[in-house]
Amino acid sequence: MKRNKIIKRYLQANITERLFKGKVIIVLGARQVGKTTLVENILSELDYPNIGLNGDEADVRELLADTTSTRLRAIVGKNKIVFIDEAQRIGNIGITLKLFADKLKDIQVIATGSSSFELTAKINEPLTGRKYQFQLFAPSYLEMIEHHGLLTENRLLEHRLIYGYYPEIITHPGEERELLQLLSDSFLYKDLLLLEDVTKPILFEKLLKALALQLGSEVSFNELSRLTGVNHQTVEKYIILLEKAFVIFRLPAFSRNVRNEIRKGKKFYFYDNGIRNAIIKNFQLPGQRTDMGPLWENFLISERIKALSQYNMDADSYFWRTTQQQEIDYIEESNQALTAWEFKWNTKAKAKISKTFTRAYPDAKCSVVTPDNFMDFLTEDLTEKKKRNKDLKSAHGNAGKR
Repeated sequence: MKRNKIIKRYLQANITERLFKGKVIIVLGARQVGKTTLVENILSELDYPNIGLNGDEADVRELLADTTSTRLRAIVGKNKIVFIDEAQRIGNIGITLKLFADKLKDIQVIATGSSSFELTAKINEPLTGRKYQFQLFAPSYLEMIEHHGLLTENRLLEHRLIYGYYPEIITHPGEERELLQLLSDSFLYKDLLLLEDVTKPILFEKLLKALALQLGSEVSFNELSRLTGVNHQTVEKYIILLEKAFVIFRLPAFSRNVRNEIRKGKKFYFYDNGIRNAIIKNFQLPGQRTDMGPLWENFLISERIKALSQYNMDADSYFWRTTQQQEIDYIEESNQALTAWEFKWNTKAKAKISKTFTRAYPDAKCSVVTPDNFMDFLTEDLTEKKKRNKDLKSAHGNAGKR
């Protein structure tokens, strides 16, 4: 049987460049996005002895929790890289990683975690100034272009809009529905439902479905409270957990000049279209759906968020709306410059940018994004960033040869 070619992840080069710089490397991300595979690929290309430790194993948790530097040195032996997978399962993992950084300076530690609400809470204070932290997403449109080419990936666009980009979905064509249901029914809740904070899992699932059905719409915690039958505070708490578990992310409202701009609004999007569709159990093809506008919007914004992260670009993301329902789907503010986009799945549909917005922000760059030109949206400002990164790498490499 022919093996699937490994999908090269942008993060691999970023992590490799930061090895042996005196800091612990932390890789966070949702379950099943490929964190373990990413680290294993990095290790396979390095000529350093390494040891892998999995926090899911009870004896590993016992070894690494409440330990000492002497004990850690004995565990590591002659290895130069320590890979700790599922690190959030290990008690006092932040202190253990701090001991590695302070006492075993010749050892490079790479730790992965699938739930930032557990792992970051345990590492942030102990590892202040001692870590490089990365977020890994499911493979992106841009990564898949490099994997098998622009033509092939564009032919798969409608498929991606329905089934998303989780590695197992990409590599098992024909099994997408079954695998997505398994993912959405188990991995989303595996960490969350173990928390004491999540005392009502049925209501938690109702909240997820409500968010999925309101995709692309402004969300009110009070309305979600009414739909799910739980109080406002519980709704807000559960949403924060979903954000920290990398299931959803929020887009705040942009407001500067116009008196009737919505100032405190928020929308929520899913990091992956397939997970969203699995939650509402709708895998109909685009031509049979009534929600292609929100699906297209979710795909574009989530892919843009991935691209910004992959290229280490600093930009604040928003939507814009007035009390008169004038709206801009997506806005970025970077280096005090504004760029605004309207999204249209139907290439024949008329689309225009609100004149209220252009009058208030005359210097903003505005565009309409359709399936014909969405590559321009996803790569906006990235080409120059990529060139700068390449030049910096080249200069760094030449300096190392001197």
